[in-house]
Amino acid sequence: MKIMQKYFLAIVPDGEFEEQVTNLKLEIKNRFQAKYALKSPPHITVKMPFTYNEAKEEQLIGRLGSFMANYEPMHLIIKGVKTFGERVIYLDVHAEQDLYDFQSDLKNFCKRELNLVDELSDRNYHPHMTVAFKDIKKDKFQNILHFVSEMGLMHKIEVSNIMLLKRVDRVWKLHKKLQKLVDS
Repeated sequence: MKIMQKYFLAIVPDGEFEEQVTNLKLEIKNRFQAKYALKSPPHITVKMPFTYNEAKEEQLIGRLGSFMANYEPMHLIIKGVKTFGERVIYLDVHAEQDLYDFQSDLKNFCKRELNLVDELSDRNYHPHMTVAFKDIKKDKFQNILHFVSEMGLMHKIEVSNIMLLKRVDRVWKLHKKLQKLVDS
């Protein structure tokens, strides 16, 4: 039986910074009743959500792992707060060209090798880490923006892997670390 499942690929910070961003999202929920961003761990998407046959999940993981073999670690700085209109508040990601090249190559690989649809956000890639969206009330938007800005979060990340996330019970869960981004 063919069971289709939702997945996406992302850079996921670990340790203290992951905890800080999760706590920020919880505080946004508690103060402003905007909780939708809690449906996924803190992350920077590199391949938008896609549907894939769950029975072929191990093949998916293997193919993505093979793709990763050609990439070296990347460096990012998460600093500052920006918005997409009055609908999304995010931590800004400052990245070198290598992240954009990686994402473009991944998008092309997914289209060519996995027959995945090329989403608009895949074509107009803008790395960011969302902290509030979808359920933000218009009258609370500026307050949330100010609150997040006041936190002054900043973090440098060396990206040595990407994470396959899987949707389980309407929440995104960390599913499989795809590691190969190693020094040459």
